Amino acid sequence: MIGLFGLNPAFLNSEHYQGAVNFFFYDSMKIFLMLAVIIFIVSIIRSFFPPERTKKLLGEGKAKGFLGNIFAALLGIVTPFCSCSAVPVFIGFIEAGIPLGITFSFLISSPMVNEVALVMLWGLFGWQIALLYIATGVIVAIIAGIIIGKLRLEKFVEEYVFNIKMGDVDIVIPTWKERLIEARNYVGEILRKIWIYVLVGIGIGGIMHGYAPTGLLAKYAGKSNPFAVFIAVLIGIPLYSNAAGTIPIVKELTRLGMPMGTALAFMMAVTALSLPEMIILRKVLKPQLLSIFISIMAVAIVIIGYLFNLVLG
Repeated sequence: MIGLFGLNPAFLNSEHYQGAVNFFFYDSMKIFLMLAVIIFIVSIIRSFFPPERTKKLLGEGKAKGFLGNIFAALLGIVTPFCSCSAVPVFIGFIEAGIPLGITFSFLISSPMVNEVALVMLWGLFGWQIALLYIATGVIVAIIAGIIIGKLRLEKFVEEYVFNIKMGDVDIVIPTWKERLIEARNYVGEILRKIWIYVLVGIGIGGIMHGYAPTGLLAKYAGKSNPFAVFIAVLIGIPLYSNAAGTIPIVKELTRLGMPMGTALAFMMAVTALSLPEMIILRKVLKPQLLSIFISIMAVAIVIIGYLFNLVLG
């Protein structure tokens, strides 16, 4: 006998199917509620760090050397950034005289260390894993920025970038009422942009929860496979999602036996080396520098994945 939508009632009543459906609806409600609250709070925090202020904080000779990379990476955590803003942010930093390596520390940290993902990780895995996520993202941003700075790769930036004069923009300080209204609007804007990625991530997590064979996962991405982190990064690089969309998948991967370091490496590869962002960055970076950037990032993420597997193992 065929049931709803042509599905066999035995299938609908199976433990695997019900487990996948329960996972999807329960996690959907929980994650979207968390997202609304978190995005609202993050938006208010970000209102104190507009891009113009960030450029002034890093520019005018204030950010130099190793401390400049650290400062830029930390600023990236609280400064709004997305793939579509990669080019104007990059041009603005170069025009302000910020060194290339420090610029890259910011460009890496901002999308990689996502505040929404941070709080979601805290709620799903605990504060230790959330702090581990911050540490890995900031370390990758600092190391990659230092390496790019030491290599002196300015010649591989498109020539027109150095000829653009964007000028100074006055920093407008909003009132608290304006901050709250903007935060409310920002919640709706972000949820409209990411809801499909979150649902896809939860859906994949639900399928894995109900049907993924633990033995197969443990064989190819478990502790016994010395190439697990490398494979996870290679899979993650061509994918496109945001951290909020990958967290449900990470949650289920770890439940099924994937080490946390491997799972975090996969998430960082997806969020920090997304194909759309690389295509956009190509407008300001020559292929040589873009290839070096991707290689450094991939190697750094792999190393950190193995390191934290060792520490947490």
